[in-house]
Amino acid sequence: MKSILATSVLFFALSTGLSHAKDTFTISWWGYNGDKLNANIIEPFKKMCDCDIVFETGNNADRLNKLAVRNGKGVDVVFLTDSYSQIGIEKDLFQKIDRSKIPNVNKLWDLAQAPQGDYGPAYSVGRVSIVYDSDKVEPITSWNDLWRKDLANSVSLPGITTTAGPMMVLRAGAHAGVDAYADPDAAFAALEEMKPNIVKNYKTGSEMVNLFSTGEVTVAVAQDFTFASLKEAVPSMVNAELTDGDIATLNTINIPKGAEHVELAHEFINFVLSTPVQEIEAKQGVDAPVNKEVVLTPEEAANWTYGEEEISSLNRIDYGKLNAAKVDWIDRWNEIFGS
Repeated sequence: MKSILATSVLFFALSTGLSHAKDTFTISWWGYNGDKLNANIIEPFKKMCDCDIVFETGNNADRLNKLAVRNGKGVDVVFLTDSYSQIGIEKDLFQKIDRSKIPNVNKLWDLAQAPQGDYGPAYSVGRVSIVYDSDKVEPITSWNDLWRKDLANSVSLPGITTTAGPMMVLRAGAHAGVDAYADPDAAFAALEEMKPNIVKNYKTGSEMVNLFSTGEVTVAVAQDFTFASLKEAVPSMVNAELTDGDIATLNTINIPKGAEHVELAHEFINFVLSTPVQEIEAKQGVDAPVNKEVVLTPEEAANWTYGEEEISSLNRIDYGKLNAAKVDWIDRWNEIFGS
């Protein structure tokens, strides 16, 4: 696999004619899977650009706050989930992307090409769904099953300040037959009805995995990047096949307004979207691909949101509306579940 990637990188570099003075290129990202990211992306790109690369690492909120304090300066590209990149767009922290400089964007599924208008593309797609221990729980087939009485003291929800937490308010509204934005009272009344089933709201994926491994919960609402760890901890874990659909989450790359190396930033984004990089990242369990040219075996695709059928079935979120509503929802959530 490494030889394939190296050959592809060399061809890519020669065909694009990359040549830069020795610059320092700054990436803001989470820092997970550091060894694989270094081998698959950083070292090959350093050879292409002849640049030094430094990092800012941390969660979405912390890194976005740092960028806001600096008025968009100090970083050349920033990796964020789409809920947080929407906040960055609203705060005018990012510049618009010149898609003529990232031709690989045309290889992506439609939802990844321009998920937030003229700003950064998505480099990975995921989903929020329900996971459960199939040895202990009858099959779950709908979001409405979270209210089942046989799930009393069995469920963990993501906290309201996580990426997936506010989505639970939307699902509660749907359970009550209302639009949660228009009738939050009914949505939160439905969450109150669910409360007997809830053991704990988790804040991190590792905390949620631990709740399953210790037997404290048997059902959770989770993002798919946690599933491999869940399966390792509890082999009988399954992803629910929901008739009302999973919820899409996208990881985006943006160029801050104060980026010093804008041309290099476009070249980096184009590289991350390239077929060889997208393929090796997926095969090594780092990120789900959005490049349509990537071909995975059933085993390699098992933990990912992959392929036209799965991707087209996802429910999308309007993060502009969600972020605006979330401010009021946090207090109401904490009244029910505690802070």
